[in-house]
Amino acid sequence: MHPIAEKYLRKSALPTIFCPGCGHGTVLNSFLRVVDDLGIIDNLSLVGGIGCSSWVPVFVNTDVIHTLHGRAIAAATGLKLANPQRTVMVFSGDGDCMGIGGNHFIHACRRNIDITVIMMDNHIYGMTGGQLAPTTPFQSKTQTSPYGNPEMPFDACKVAIAAGATYVARWTTAHPRELAKAIKEGIRHKGFSFIQAVSQCPTQAGRYIYGTGDPAEMVKMVKKSSVRLAWAGKMSPKELEGKMVVGTLYEEQGKPELSESLYAMMKGRKGQHEQNNH
Repeated sequence: MHPIAEKYLRKSALPTIFCPGCGHGTVLNSFLRVVDDLGIIDNLSLVGGIGCSSWVPVFVNTDVIHTLHGRAIAAATGLKLANPQRTVMVFSGDGDCMGIGGNHFIHACRRNIDITVIMMDNHIYGMTGGQLAPTTPFQSKTQTSPYGNPEMPFDACKVAIAAGATYVARWTTAHPRELAKAIKEGIRHKGFSFIQAVSQCPTQAGRYIYGTGDPAEMVKMVKKSSVRLAWAGKMSPKELEGKMVVGTLYEEQGKPELSESLYAMMKGRKGQHEQNNH
């Protein structure tokens, strides 16, 4: 076992539930390298909902809440408000975060609560058999869209920016070092950080959407379809059709953060109450 895995993985929870070739292991790898680099394991709390990606916290030997489908961000918000000094992170999937958890997602963005959400996006409901997800590409066939997806997919990063998130990035499993850098930036950022990690699913998305169950081939496809932000600015709309822009897409400093605002208000009210009693 790699020394970083040996140091941070919860041995009693192994092996992972990930299928061979699943990209979620790459995301976990990038994340653990950041944990090691920042030395935050003793002050770290991880929250997951339901789905393949939401199991990531279970495999890390730290404080973990494995909660209900779509409720990871709600639980993380409560945790951060109860103890603002903790580094709180959410691991979610495209269905868990943008489907059933969409309401919690947009309000966490709006509130600018200082948590980091990593949404592992494989464009399908992987754990439950390959159903249509909020990020499934238009016209793609799945178990629940046998004639093709009639719906336009969410651009999760655009939703996050529009809702008020103050750090938004997108990378893929073909960019593990860049992904690790974004995770580090998200953790250090004061406010709501959202990182979309596009991840291959050979078992479900590969079979139904992309026509291959070969993980290496899927990673190549992901890389080929991605364009770095700096290059995208020099491309025409026609050239960008079917492409996925990767990089740090948005960052804003100085916006009020929820837990700081709340505690400042509580302190102010307490001081006012004590003054009135005198």
